[in-house]
Amino acid sequence: MNRNTRINALLLLAVAALAVLPLVLGLGDHKEEPFTGSDAEAETAITEMEPDYEPWFSPLYEPPSGEIESALFALQAAVGAGVLAYYFGLRRGRRQGEERALSARRDEPAGD
Repeated sequence: MNRNTRINALLLLAVAALAVLPLVLGLGDHKEEPFTGSDAEAETAITEMEPDYEPWFSPLYEPPSGEIESALFALQAAVGAGVLAYYFGLRRGRRQGEERALSARRDEPAGD
């Protein structure tokens, strides 16, 4: 197993551990909704500290359910990952094309 394969395996294990450990350790068991987003946590904290607080803005679109909101968030993450993957793939392809062009020029016989 080469070095890059070991690094990728360790990163994959770390990601899996980050996903599984909170569930295994029971983090959030004392809460009604244990793994809500930071927006919901902030809203709860603000209303506890200042019950008369009124938000300055309202959302442009309020999804009818939490499942739809989660699906839209996952779609947003997938589109973002696709854009990043396209960008890095394009850069790598250009670099490989330049390397091929340079090596092809070096391999050409000198024409006088």
